[in-house]
Amino acid sequence: MSSSRDDFGIAFRSALLQRGAAQKFSLVFLIIIAGIIFVLDSYGFGFMKPVRAIINDGIYRVTLVVSSPTRFVPQATGGITNLFNVKKENEKLKKELEVYRQKELNVKFLTNQNKNLRKIIDSEESYLKQENMILSKVLIDKSSPYLKSIIINRGSKSGVLKGMPVMDKDFLIGRVVETNYLSSRVLLLNDLNSRIPVTFGEDGVQAILKGSGGSRPILEYLPEGYIVEEGKDVFTSGKDGIFFPGSPIGITTEKGEVRLYSESSQLSFVKVDLSQKNKEVF
Repeated sequence: MSSSRDDFGIAFRSALLQRGAAQKFSLVFLIIIAGIIFVLDSYGFGFMKPVRAIINDGIYRVTLVVSSPTRFVPQATGGITNLFNVKKENEKLKKELEVYRQKELNVKFLTNQNKNLRKIIDSEESYLKQENMILSKVLIDKSSPYLKSIIINRGSKSGVLKGMPVMDKDFLIGRVVETNYLSSRVLLLNDLNSRIPVTFGEDGVQAILKGSGGSRPILEYLPEGYIVEEGKDVFTSGKDGIFFPGSPIGITTEKGEVRLYSESSQLSFVKVDLSQKNKEVF
């Protein structure tokens, strides 16, 4: 009997010690019930044993429920903290990934530029070995509705003089019209101010190729009544004493225009013919 009272007392004290137990049971009511149970249990009534077991079970269950928040809150707090840490780490990884992506794009750009330069050097190695040719990079493309020119990174320091022909591969694209110590300006064939003597066709027809300000220069000063046929290759005639004869330029159209072999808006590297370096022209 003493052991039973001790078990009940332990369970009762455990219930009272849990936070929030006062919200479930009235302390006075519990004291009264406990007193009645102690009195009945002291007389040894047989029905008190199962009653006591049911009460103990009930108190243990209430204790478990009441103590649940004290165990759950730290776990929930820890879970929320971990969630915020994961989110913060995710944002950090996204920023790092964007930095690496930008670096990758820069590497791709430099790789493509290097490949293009390598193609030029490989395809024209023997041509570039000639002392009268230098490779130049296009720095600025100065384009307007009528004026077409480019700025290259070669100037008088490299022997570039005013009037020298400028090529894209083997195709003539214009001539130098202004030189600085480290740079030069090149007037393109489709510039409104450009005029060069040309020849084309089996009969070697002579004409002047005049820039139109658009993508295709036009043929002027043709023989009287001459009709331009489409598909004829146009070359420099060399009559101006500036350009060597036979430099390819483009192909004729039925409208009397010339479709240039080199697209001026796509120039990255060009070559300057230094063969006139002992004789500045224009």
